[in-house]
Amino acid sequence: MRQSDRWRWVIGAFLLIVLAFTTVAFLAPDWLLRTEFARERWHSGLIARTQQAAGHRWAYVEAGTGPLLLLVHGYTGSKENWVPLAGELKTHFRVIAPDLPGWGESKRQPGADYGYVAQSERLAEFIRVIGGGRPVALVGHSMGGGIVALTAARHPELVSKLVLMDASGVHFRDNAFGLAVQRGEQPFAVASSAGLRHYLHTVFAEPPWVPWPIDEALIARRRRDAGFERDVLRAISGPDAFLPGREANAIRAPTLLLWCRADRVIDVSAADLYAARISRAHTLLMDGCNHMPMLERTDATANALTEFLR
Repeated sequence: MRQSDRWRWVIGAFLLIVLAFTTVAFLAPDWLLRTEFARERWHSGLIARTQQAAGHRWAYVEAGTGPLLLLVHGYTGSKENWVPLAGELKTHFRVIAPDLPGWGESKRQPGADYGYVAQSERLAEFIRVIGGGRPVALVGHSMGGGIVALTAARHPELVSKLVLMDASGVHFRDNAFGLAVQRGEQPFAVASSAGLRHYLHTVFAEPPWVPWPIDEALIARRRRDAGFERDVLRAISGPDAFLPGREANAIRAPTLLLWCRADRVIDVSAADLYAARISRAHTLLMDGCNHMPMLERTDATANALTEFLR
């Protein structure tokens, strides 16, 4: 083959690839998002699984062997929030990160309650199923922190150690996010590119770059879930908003309170409130992050969890 023919073939193949990618990007951006999630799981050595518990199908990722460590995401979060951290922890633990019922790929039942109490009871049943009745180490982030706090308080036999990571469930010092919620607003709403940028700036100290068309797929998902998100926010900011904190004095498991010092969502004062109510609590404050330490400071978070849990 002549050199000129070879270059024409290479350029033609490249243009076909670009055309194919562009077509998929326009017609099926969510497929590309799912593919990227699958790539991240593969890179971190995680396997996607499902399990029936508490009347719901739970989707979760799993990796590693050893003591069972369960990672519970927060409001508008998913199991994907934990993938990089789970990849770090799998050398010491059997790590499981589920989509909570109603969220992500787990089952959502129309009209069901997905507030703190209902989710904490579902989580207790999931632990019984997945852990065979043995106590597990339990990590909860943000809303997930409030959920796991209630689970640990009401079902102490299921929890060997507890980590509350930038956890909701107490009346922390007023900030812009909390005041917006009190006014009935939805500070996490995403319905446009501007909304996605605002959301990322709200939870990250240095927001990650989200390329096209992944950003379009994320925006479309959040639009579809807007009604569900509003319902859950009303549930966790209503009369039970501070129930996890009120019941935290019943927590008996050794507890690590891991917070980003500059958290603009759940103010760091929440850590002091939990520490005052949990008898065996230790507080660790981290710099260089906002509300997502598992993604912003993955190595440091993995080291802190490993040291505490082992």
